[in-house]
Amino acid sequence: MATFYDTHAHLAYQDYADEMPQVITRAEAAGITRIVCIGTDLKSSRRCLELAEQHPQLHAAIGWHPSDAMEAPEDIRGLLRELARHPKVAALGETGLDYYRLPGKNGGTAEEDDRIKARQASLFRQHLEVAAELKLNCVIHTRDSLADTLAQLEPFAHQVRGVFHCFVDDAAAMRRVLALNSLVSFTGILTFKNAQIVRDTLAETPFGKFMLETDSPYLAPVPYRGKRCEPAYVKEIADTAAKVKNCDLDTLGKATCATAHEFFRL
Repeated sequence: MATFYDTHAHLAYQDYADEMPQVITRAEAAGITRIVCIGTDLKSSRRCLELAEQHPQLHAAIGWHPSDAMEAPEDIRGLLRELARHPKVAALGETGLDYYRLPGKNGGTAEEDDRIKARQASLFRQHLEVAAELKLNCVIHTRDSLADTLAQLEPFAHQVRGVFHCFVDDAAAMRRVLALNSLVSFTGILTFKNAQIVRDTLAETPFGKFMLETDSPYLAPVPYRGKRCEPAYVKEIADTAAKVKNCDLDTLGKATCATAHEFFRL
């Protein structure tokens, strides 16, 4: 059986609280040998570390999601440094910029938008600063904000690599990410009928420059679309990815696992 990693799963969410052992067992049965549990705030980051202690297959990324930036402390660098001492921390994040739900899109003011953007930028910069200091990489979220995200990453690109998770942009955008020595990662969206642009981007992304993920509990691939996602479903994502890359599953698994292994320093 070909083996894969799930490089982005929110297993700290309540969705899995009552059946974590079963989720891990199903992932193992599907050939998913490692899972990176993603933190989105202090509580979930700590929960990811607890889960990583309990399950040898799990590693943790610790961080604060841009969508929750207004609830974050002004300075989280000390918290990041403290949590990063844990031996199973594989990266910082999920961090980045998200302009999708800015108040200005729903009757809010430009001033409100600017305040949120500035707060997100401050948190993102703090993640990058600590990542550079600790020689870690970053799991990066970007939505309706690619240009600003790349601009903020650029000064750190010689020290910090990012993986732009749940990548849905075109091949030109992918090449801009790769030019900063960063990577992209593909989710179950790859299997959606209306996602040809994502498949086209994957087709042009070189081996060694992309990873696979579920973003569980979101974005379950076909045939589970609309249901809760879980790490076992990397297998369905991989089936589509292998067709797009015109390779067998074993080749795809070895390549994507090697990329993830190096990036997360597992």
